[in-house]
Amino acid sequence: MSAAFFLSLRMLNHLDIHNILFLDIETVPQVYNFTDLDETKQDLWDAKTKYKQKDGQSAEDVYESAGILAEFGKIVCISVGFVNDEAAKSQLRLKSFYGDDEKEILKDFNHLLNTHYNTERHQLCAHNGNEFDFPYLARRMLINGLALPNALDIAGKKPWEVNHIDTMQLWKFGDYKHYTSLSLLTNIFDIPSPKDDITGADVSRVYWEEKDVERIAKYCEKDVLATVQLFLRYKGEPLIAEENITSV
Repeated sequence: MSAAFFLSLRMLNHLDIHNILFLDIETVPQVYNFTDLDETKQDLWDAKTKYKQKDGQSAEDVYESAGILAEFGKIVCISVGFVNDEAAKSQLRLKSFYGDDEKEILKDFNHLLNTHYNTERHQLCAHNGNEFDFPYLARRMLINGLALPNALDIAGKKPWEVNHIDTMQLWKFGDYKHYTSLSLLTNIFDIPSPKDDITGADVSRVYWEEKDVERIAKYCEKDVLATVQLFLRYKGEPLIAEENITSV
């Protein structure tokens, strides 16, 4: 078990939620169909995904997962949530950066981090963030020629110096092979979950076929909300009431 794991558990009840930026990202393949890739990219995709190709499958057969690999996907939405207090009640503010121009999305998100979440007391929190959201954001920023903000620039840092919170890692309790979805955790912790008209598997289709990135942003914000509420459950604190949640 890592030092970061024990540190996260010990510190959980002492973390100030007002210093945490909760986030979730939605990603899609850079091109919708495998045949839209040039020949070199097709060969590189084939080499990258050999481990996925089972029972005679081809590179094209597994292309539906291209969005989850930063080398072949792109970010179409970053949703964030931050908690403040008004009239002695916790208020959650949700905000999304979304659209077709990934570089502009990342620049706007970078500005938020560099302006408001750039000190040692600030934390980033996501579900499965350590294995997906945080590295994906960093990789796509570099690919787009953007300097990494301090919150994502972890090179050379000791584990306890990385200000990242992962609600899935916290639930593992040292069990490295254990994966638990956000949907399952919200269910067992009795966290209200608004009915979604799409799932993660629909995001690529909704983006490329329906051209409805606003719908994706609404879905993404629901995951941020669920992550905030799950974090509060971990701490044994009351959930944020629906009337105290706004999208800005």
